[in-house]
Amino acid sequence: MNAPVSPSPADTLRTALSGLLDGLPPRQAAQAVERLIGHYRGATPTDAPILRDRADVAAYAAYRMPATFEAVRSALEALADAAPEWTPSGHVDVGGGTGAATWAVTAVWDGSRPTTVLDWAEPALALGKEIAAANPALRDARWQRSRIGTSLTLAPTDLVTVSYVLNELTAADRATLVDAAATAAQAVLIVEPGTPDGYTRVLEARDRLIAAGFRVAAPCPHSAACPIAPGTDWCHFSARVSRSSLHRQVKGGSLPYEDEKFAYVAASRFPATPAPSRIVRKPQIRKGQVLLDLCEPEERLDRVTVTKRHGELYKAARDAEWGDAWPAAD
Repeated sequence: MNAPVSPSPADTLRTALSGLLDGLPPRQAAQAVERLIGHYRGATPTDAPILRDRADVAAYAAYRMPATFEAVRSALEALADAAPEWTPSGHVDVGGGTGAATWAVTAVWDGSRPTTVLDWAEPALALGKEIAAANPALRDARWQRSRIGTSLTLAPTDLVTVSYVLNELTAADRATLVDAAATAAQAVLIVEPGTPDGYTRVLEARDRLIAAGFRVAAPCPHSAACPIAPGTDWCHFSARVSRSSLHRQVKGGSLPYEDEKFAYVAASRFPATPAPSRIVRKPQIRKGQVLLDLCEPEERLDRVTVTKRHGELYKAARDAEWGDAWPAAD
C-alpha cells in the first residue's frame, strides 16, 4: 500500500490563503487590493506601513502571496542549480510581510531551519505567523517587527531574501539593506518587479554585492557588467501563477493563470557554478527551428538558432523555457 503523498508547499499555501477572505465581502476585498496596488505604485513614505489592519493584509496576501511565492521559488531554484551541494541552515526574510519567501525556501530545500521574518507591519507579521502554522517547516519561525532603514543590522545567517522591498525604500535605505544582507549572509537573493525600474534596482544591488565580495550565482552566467545597454532593454523573467477568483475579480478576464514578471539576482560567498548561458526571452518556436535569446558568459547577448539537424539539442530547445540555463543539464 502506497504511503499518502504530502501536499507541496505551493498546495498548502493555496489552501491556507483560500480561507483568508471568509466573511469579507468580495467587493470589499477587491477594493482593498486595488487601493493597496495604488499605494505600492506610488511614492510611499518609509515610516508609513501600507498594510494597516487584518482586512488589508488578508486581501493583499490572498492576491499577492502566490505570485511572490512563485517568483522567489523560481529564483531560488536557479540558485540551487548553481550550488547543488549547498542547503541553507538558516534564513532571514527582510521586509517579508506575510512570509511568501519563507514558503518558497521550504519548496526548494527540504527540512526546517531557523527562520526569521522582519517587517514593520504588525498585522502582516501576525497573519504570516497564522498562515505558517499550516507548514511544518515554518512552525518555529520568528516573526519580528523591525524598521527596514538605515539602522538595520542583521544577525549572521546562511540566506537572506529581499523580495519586492527595494521599491518601497529610499536610495539610502536600499544601500543599507543590501550592505546589511551582504555582511550577514552567505547567499543573498534580491527579487523586484520585472519592470525597467525593478531591473535598475536589481542591478544596483548586484553591484553592491559584487563589491562586497560576492559572486553572481544566477541568473547571470558571469559577475561582470550586464551586457544590456542602459535604456535599451531590461533583464526579467516570468513565473506562471494560478489565479484565484479574487485575481479574476480585480483584473478581469477568465484565464486560470497569469504570468508574474520579475527581475532578480542571487549571489553567494561560497563556490557556485552559474549557468553556461541563460535564456533571457521567451523561446520562439518555428517550423523546424527554435530561436533562443541568450546572455552569454563572454558578457554579451546572442540569438542562436537551434534546428532539427542539432538532434537532441533541438528537442531540448523545444522544451526550454524563458529563464532556463542553456544548454539544459542532462
